[in-house]
Amino acid sequence: MVDITHKSNSLRLAVAGAVVKLSNQEAMDALKNRKVPKGDVFEISRAAGLFAAKRTSDMIPDCHPLPIESTSIEYRTSGLNIEIEVAVKTIYKTGVEVEAMHAASVVALTIYDMLKPLDKGIRIGDIRLLKKTGGKGDFDPGKYHWVRALVVVCSDSVSRGEKKDHSGRALVDKLRSFQLSQTELKVVADDPDTIQNTLKMATSEEVDLIIFTGGTGVSPRDNTPEAISPLIEKRLPGVEETIRAYGQQRIPFAMASRSVAGISGQSVVLALPGSVKGATESMDAVFPHLLHLFHVLKGGKH
Repeated sequence: MVDITHKSNSLRLAVAGAVVKLSNQEAMDALKNRKVPKGDVFEISRAAGLFAAKRTSDMIPDCHPLPIESTSIEYRTSGLNIEIEVAVKTIYKTGVEVEAMHAASVVALTIYDMLKPLDKGIRIGDIRLLKKTGGKGDFDPGKYHWVRALVVVCSDSVSRGEKKDHSGRALVDKLRSFQLSQTELKVVADDPDTIQNTLKMATSEEVDLIIFTGGTGVSPRDNTPEAISPLIEKRLPGVEETIRAYGQQRIPFAMASRSVAGISGQSVVLALPGSVKGATESMDAVFPHLLHLFHVLKGGKH
């Protein structure tokens, strides 16, 4: 199955449809009047659809088992057609499109099975996804292409040329994947004054997003939070909590991270861990939805 461990839970909705086409009015009349020998077609097919939604991963090899938290099944008749609509909801890391379409298919097959003694010309068709919401797919990062970003690597060894930078470049790649092409990279020492002056310079140059990577641990030279906190006018505790909770679900040591998020002037400032894994996972936790802050800060001008 596709790896979804990097994704975060969110409310997901999928609506699917299918059409059962009868060939004679007698079968439709029996259906509507609940006189089908095998029983109440709508109620039995609804029960079959509920089972199908919950057991999709047993039938479709690449589907993840997930908690189905709501399923609704509705019917409409038009002429000799029975239109089926299935809505499935979950709060999970991946969507429920296949679950909704699987349920719609099984509902249609159940109707076919129950009506076939009365109608030998039944056809099933137009099984399709009607709607889906939830996850990062709902968010369009393209409208934030104008955001200027700066990634600052805080590392004594990298600034002295003793080690190569990997975390900063990984963050730049992440930002560019969100269509933030105006992204620059800078390396500084783990020195509080240098870090603070770098932030002051970036905010004076009206850089929109400033991300520090490194210096958020507990060693004597981990000074990034202390350096930037005095310059942050509004902390964003929800962002900090989301980053830590996301990391904690993946590695126990994340509880020691001192990641910082806040607003300085008109700039969004983040201080993330220095490891590639810690930095990129922190980005996965809050991006691209964090970009919505710029809509608020700029008053919707862009």
